[in-house]
Amino acid sequence: MMIRSTIGPYQLVRPLGRGGMAEVYLATAVGASGFERRVAIKTLAPEHADDAALQHALVREALLTGALHHRNLVATLGFGLDDGYYLVLEYVDGGDLARLLGDGEAMPEPLALHVVDELAQGLAYLHAARDARGLPLAIVHRDVGPANVLVSTTGDVKLADFGIAKATALADRTAAGTRKGRYSHMAPEQLAGDPVTQAADQFGLGVTLVELVTGARPFAGEARTIEAPWALLEAIRTTPPALAGLADDLRALAARALALDPAARFASVAELRAELARARRGREPAGASDLAAWVAARMGTVSI
Repeated sequence: MMIRSTIGPYQLVRPLGRGGMAEVYLATAVGASGFERRVAIKTLAPEHADDAALQHALVREALLTGALHHRNLVATLGFGLDDGYYLVLEYVDGGDLARLLGDGEAMPEPLALHVVDELAQGLAYLHAARDARGLPLAIVHRDVGPANVLVSTTGDVKLADFGIAKATALADRTAAGTRKGRYSHMAPEQLAGDPVTQAADQFGLGVTLVELVTGARPFAGEARTIEAPWALLEAIRTTPPALAGLADDLRALAARALALDPAARFASVAELRAELARARRGREPAGASDLAAWVAARMGTVSI
């Protein structure tokens, strides 16, 4: 239940969601002459407000995302302090794909490929991002999946939640032997607690492609228990991905993105996107207006 009515200069409207460490609210920024703008405010959950490590993580997220500007990434608009740190984020009027799809449901194939292409554009930008000195940030998002894909009522596609993104140029590192993200979309090296590269994001994108087109994830062993990462890792190591619902060209693309060995995946997300473009040329086109219509229809059937 939301108790506070304001954070900093922002009027809180309603909760939007809650994760393992943070809460996100819809809020309104008010200015002169009746100016108003809707934003999303992300702050630590009350039980974590005094956790120095999580405070540092939110600061790191602000420093990382404040320098990123791409239409397929949720923008960070500000960062403040009011009984704790808070992030001011772009508000996306729509919902995340995980909620809009529901369990076991798929998108029309042309529309799913449009969404994956938009995500690939955002990831390609993210992976190529450099700091103010021109040095590569080498960012790995580490949690690419439908729950972190926001789609708007106007057909925008935006990758969200950089709370666990890793930028190697920053002093803070994610230690080997730890796993952050959703097990169902993690690359095998991430599940094993090994160091990850940007190839891990390809794996998450590959799982997302399969899920959007077929309504099912490509690997078994996804029990929601504490043993889930090991069960999933064993499934990835011992069984080929379930790609029967994909056309041949998409099956070949997904199989490469989901390769057990990171070196066997595409050289970059940009290369994956080029392969996806070839597949899309032989199919019915889909774009932002088609996605907007789909979002509108889905929002009438699910609770957002």
